[in-house]
Amino acid sequence: MAHILVAEDERDIRELINFTLMLGGHTVTTVANGEDAIAMAGEVKPDLILMDVRMPRLTGYEACRRMKSMDALKHIPVVFLTAKGQDEEIQAAMNAGGIAHILKPFSPDDLNRRVADILRQVEVRA
Repeated sequence: MAHILVAEDERDIRELINFTLMLGGHTVTTVANGEDAIAMAGEVKPDLILMDVRMPRLTGYEACRRMKSMDALKHIPVVFLTAKGQDEEIQAAMNAGGIAHILKPFSPDDLNRRVADILRQVEVRA
């Protein structure tokens, strides 16, 4: 299965995502803000990054833009976690370099299903 980096500032949500993805067979690394997401991505080289949009120190958008400008990280797909599903929010996620978004709240089954679908799509493009 995949190694997934989760960047989410709300501890309860971060722990739920971690538990859910681990049950799905994935290796998970978690961080609580955008700056740490960049640093940890460089360290662990995940297969996928799930990143909250609104976080301290750097928003998910800012962190993604910085990663996409770095040769060592630009190939890692980023999926945004957002509570807002408006078109402008989705477009902002894509403009920042994201490949998809997952709308919060989500059920554990839905999260694992979406992650599996995204991982299949990324493999097809790789």
